[in-house]
Amino acid sequence: MSVESAIDVRPARGTRRGPGEKLREALAALAGGEAQILRHSEQAWASITFSGARHSVEMVFEGIRAAKAGELFIAELPDHEFSIPGQLVADAEILSVDHTMLPDIRLVVKAELLLLQDA
Repeated sequence: MSVESAIDVRPARGTRRGPGEKLREALAALAGGEAQILRHSEQAWASITFSGARHSVEMVFEGIRAAKAGELFIAELPDHEFSIPGQLVADAEILSVDHTMLPDIRLVVKAELLLLQDA
């Protein structure tokens, strides 16, 4: 997938941002603005006491500077304290990392996060 088809994390003017948009913004900030979000999907999740959604995200870091930011992102994501109003990030994990050196440095990271509604 080309970078041109990446998802823009900025919402349209006048629209209300939901948890998914806020999560994409938080992930972009954690990535130091060096990543493009290629894919984002969410699936409703519930237990007896909690409800929320499981988010799957694929991000690409292109170039040496971005790849360095990607390595930091990978290290920080599992323990990062997110601040998403109305949501608690109960789990954040890296599912896979694909690091390509040629023809250009490219790091593709797949992550999954569980967001729960904060009562």
